[in-house]
Amino acid sequence: MSTSFRLSAATGLHKGDRPYQQDQVVIMAHHRVKGCVLAVVADGMGGRSGGRAAADQVMMTAKQVFERFAPETDSPEAMLGSIVREAHLLIRLVAIAAEQEPHSTIAAFVIMPNGSCMWVHAGDSRIYHFRNGQLLYQTSDHSYVQTLVDQGELTLEEARFHPQSNILLNCLGTAEDPPLIHHRIPVLKHGDVLMACSDGIWHYFAPEELSSITRLLSPREASQFLIERAQMRATGTGDNMSLAIVKIESIPSDKPDKPTKPRSASKSGKGVKPADQTPGSSSPLVS
Repeated sequence: MSTSFRLSAATGLHKGDRPYQQDQVVIMAHHRVKGCVLAVVADGMGGRSGGRAAADQVMMTAKQVFERFAPETDSPEAMLGSIVREAHLLIRLVAIAAEQEPHSTIAAFVIMPNGSCMWVHAGDSRIYHFRNGQLLYQTSDHSYVQTLVDQGELTLEEARFHPQSNILLNCLGTAEDPPLIHHRIPVLKHGDVLMACSDGIWHYFAPEELSSITRLLSPREASQFLIERAQMRATGTGDNMSLAIVKIESIPSDKPDKPTKPRSASKSGKGVKPADQTPGSSSPLVS
């Protein structure tokens, strides 16, 4: 039977145990080109108003740049780079005008109509690429503890619980321009899952857990489960939480390639329940 692809997607946002929310997240479909989707997570820092303003600026910039983006002719890497550079500049201008020190991370990926995917990140918000329950790739944090991991002084598990795990070396709004760290997936396949999230989520899960959860649950169910479980594991000290999950699913075509004979009812008399449709937005990809 011939198949096509669809995107099933969901976002999650929760303030955790903090008195206010500084994270922001969005998944948006291109206004003109079907099958082109952008996901962005931003973790704001710099006090109640400053951090939220920085994250909001990332969201506003992402929407404006993506609206100008022409998937047929424009470079997706250049588009993502524009989001990072423009948001960084605007956050710096806000800092000067308001005498604050707002900063924000960014983790953003764009899925193209031909099934390819590009991403960019700055800070310690992460992007994961899972395939059939296995981790294929994840971003590397721009943090102090990540440098210790890279130098062999810490394991990844030790880094998760290091007392200085919240110290960032690069993000948006700092004095120096953030690095543009790109990654490209040539072709997404059925069973692939892309997940962007802030440290309020990934801090409480090993990659193996995340891959299993996103494989077994729909994006909507996985988002709810991860937020609830992270809040439980934080035991009253949890950070803001934000995540965006996109799953690549195959759906059968309307007409089978070959005629099939009807099956007789089972002896028990019970019919077979059809698979539930996964909630969330969907767009076709080229198979």
